[in-house]
Amino acid sequence: MEVWDHFRHFVASVAAWFTTSANWKGSTGIPELVWRQAELSLAVVLGAIIIGGGIGLVLGHTGRGGLVAVNAANAARAVPSLALLTLFAIVPWISLRWGGFLAAFLALVVLAIPPILTNTYVGMREVDPEVRDAAKAMGLTGGQMLRTVELPLATPFLMAGIRTASIEVVATSTLAAYVSYSDLGTPVISGLNTNNTVEAFAGALLVAALAVLVALGLGVLQRVLTPVPLRRKMRRGLGASTRPEAPALASG
Repeated sequence: MEVWDHFRHFVASVAAWFTTSANWKGSTGIPELVWRQAELSLAVVLGAIIIGGGIGLVLGHTGRGGLVAVNAANAARAVPSLALLTLFAIVPWISLRWGGFLAAFLALVVLAIPPILTNTYVGMREVDPEVRDAAKAMGLTGGQMLRTVELPLATPFLMAGIRTASIEVVATSTLAAYVSYSDLGTPVISGLNTNNTVEAFAGALLVAALAVLVALGLGVLQRVLTPVPLRRKMRRGLGASTRPEAPALASG
């Protein structure tokens, strides 16, 4: 009973934190923190798409050097984002630029590139060789084939990589508060530093809600961007894989 009372008190305290008007106003208010986290996350994902997606498209189209690039990108996942942030924090011209934005951006881009590069490369290589041959027979140039054939067919893989990277970035960008960039990580870290579990939990709840919204939004976008014939083919394949097999008839 005591545990239940403690839980109810904690939930009531969290609700009170969200309904306190001071937490919704000014530079440290929830709307401003959400905007700053979304701004940082969007910049990071766009940068990763340009770098990782660009490399993945080129390597996937040419079929050269992909294994080395993908393995190198995956190896970069082993580098802790907090360690990179700490490294950038001791470099004044990086840590002081744009209120910590640059340091957080650089550290998070390293996190976001691997899933986008890997998925883009795999998606490009998964394009049916017969489709490529047909495109060449129609007289399409390499650039035209990339834009009109390979890229549309690789879209589900590319969007899956972007979705994974975006969720990781939104969740990890709370670490940006360590380099004085104000976002949803600010109440989390502030709460942890002051042993204020209500503030820390409320900030973490906001981060989780933002990550869910991003995942749902990108899921819808992935569906919209996937060519209709490919979407139908994927649905048929899913249906076939989940459909129970009819029992074999005994012969004789």
